[in-house]
Amino acid sequence: MRTEDLIKALDADARDKAMPMGKAWWLAVGVAAMIAAVVFFATIGPRPDIMPAMHTMRFLSKFVFTAALAASAFTLIRVLSTPGASTARASAWMVVAPLLVAIAVVLELFAVPSAEWGRRLVGTNWYICLTFIPLIGIGPLAILLAALRHGAPTRPVLAGAAAGLLAGGVAATFYAAHCFDDSPLFVATWYTMAIAFLTLLGAIGGRLFVRW
Repeated sequence: MRTEDLIKALDADARDKAMPMGKAWWLAVGVAAMIAAVVFFATIGPRPDIMPAMHTMRFLSKFVFTAALAASAFTLIRVLSTPGASTARASAWMVVAPLLVAIAVVLELFAVPSAEWGRRLVGTNWYICLTFIPLIGIGPLAILLAALRHGAPTRPVLAGAAAGLLAGGVAATFYAAHCFDDSPLFVATWYTMAIAFLTLLGAIGGRLFVRW
């Protein structure tokens, strides 16, 4: 069988599933967000001063970063679950979140004295960040990998990595409501490391459980 015929067969198989992939992905993300919310509120919950914190740009910017990552990863994973679909446009959107963080970091470096850079980068809760973003995201990642099996991804490792990025974006969005370190320097360092861990787990999960 030629490669083109195989891709068409996989695509037809994916379309013949009981639930259309579009609906399946929205359901999967909804369930993933619910699981993340349960874990978040059952463990650490929002910071006590969240109401006054919501009036500060640094606090709100964290949600812009994490939401941008989750949205772009959602777009990418939907494309990757469809055989033969072009990923060029969806992949291009993946630069939005890192670009926003980079801009915020540059602005922070100009706004804060250099003597403060190290303290703001390390923060006060880096170990909590590295613990709870993966903890909140592991359940959503499992749901997203299961959703990938409902589709027909021809690049399971990349699709799994996208699932990890999406799970990381969802988990980081919840964790940001708890995090007392609002500096972009902190977010660029520790959030990235925690999300990268979920991305690696997703790639491994894609290789082991999503491959054809």
